[in-house]
Amino acid sequence: MSHNGTRDAQSARPVEETPAGMEAGAGLVPRSRDLSYLRTVIDRRLGLLIPTATAHPSVLHAAMRHVLFAPGKRLRPLLAIAGVLQLDGAEHAVLDFACALEMVHASSLVMDDLPCMDDAAVRRSQPTTHVQYGEDVAMLATIALLSRAFGVAGAAPGVADRVRLDAVAILSMAVGSLGLSGGQYDDLHPAPGRSLAATEDVNRRKTGVLFVAAAEIAGHVAGADEQAFGHLRAFAGHVGRAYQILDDILDASGSAATLGKDVGKDAQKVTVIASLGAPRAKKLLSEHLAGALSASKDLGPNREGQEPLREFMDAAFGELMGPLAP
Repeated sequence: MSHNGTRDAQSARPVEETPAGMEAGAGLVPRSRDLSYLRTVIDRRLGLLIPTATAHPSVLHAAMRHVLFAPGKRLRPLLAIAGVLQLDGAEHAVLDFACALEMVHASSLVMDDLPCMDDAAVRRSQPTTHVQYGEDVAMLATIALLSRAFGVAGAAPGVADRVRLDAVAILSMAVGSLGLSGGQYDDLHPAPGRSLAATEDVNRRKTGVLFVAAAEIAGHVAGADEQAFGHLRAFAGHVGRAYQILDDILDASGSAATLGKDVGKDAQKVTVIASLGAPRAKKLLSEHLAGALSASKDLGPNREGQEPLREFMDAAFGELMGPLAP
């Protein structure tokens, strides 16, 4: 079912302004471009939104930028932008929200890597933030990135006040005890004999919640109706589950040199792969990828006949998408 039905009142509200460097159409991404170009746009905007490493306190700002600007896939901001594009929205209107999502994600990586959490030494092919700058600075960088994310979302240009409020509320729920924080707690303190369903719920809160947040923000920015919101949430839910299963598989079978981060950190954890074994976990991964594709098709292509969310899946999962091609 296409999304081209009744839009809510948000879509009729006037655009107020566009982000710096994006005025009058400058730098806007043609819908025919692949998502690799969007990474450049995201990185450029992040560079403007985060204080430079020379601004006082310079060490703290350097720590914030350390993980944020290390090579990454930018999947969460890309999903937000792809969702807006598929709903015929304007990519510049979601750009700052996309950057806020990446700041939240970066802060969660710094927190996850701390000695009291996963005690990781390498992240994105470089020393983790606490290894490079110390635990005290890493913890402050986490707080600073989170607070900056909320500030960026609350002041995002080009959208109505209601969209900003909705985005801030979505981010707040994603970060809190019912989202990232609670998921990380349960990941570190699994209940004895935890079921597969309970493990998948932990994954939903620890990993999937930011993908769903990206999709929901995209819906608000594009003025989606309830049917489109349902398809967006389904898409993001499948993507989040698939991505966590893939991460578990790679943690068990990949190398630090290839992945750019420590491996084997999940060996003593209750994961989907530990519960099902690798073959069944890979089958479940394929099922979630197929579910995401189905949700994208239910949403329908944009007015140019393109499916940016499918492009997003190719960027996120690469060769795994080959067997699922129509």
